[in-house]
Amino acid sequence: MILNLALIAMILALLIPIYTVCKDQDIWQRMLAFASVASKAAILILVISVLRDDWMIGVVGVIILSVGNAGLMLLAHIIKRMNDLAST
Repeated sequence: MILNLALIAMILALLIPIYTVCKDQDIWQRMLAFASVASKAAILILVISVLRDDWMIGVVGVIILSVGNAGLMLLAHIIKRMNDLAST
């Protein structure tokens, strides 16, 4: 029962950055919100893998945590630089 409530709370925590993305137009804020969603989803994957005792799913969560956000932030920097060049 408590674990189900914890999972529901984690899923609701995923919705907060999505709300931020809907109201903000700055590319950095959007990318940070998506990075936050990716991190929270990876933590959720790790919790589920421990509950199911399935370590292959846990490995995927660790890979997402260690590599996923770096690529997203690099993409945000490239998009910002392209917008800066287009506005000059």
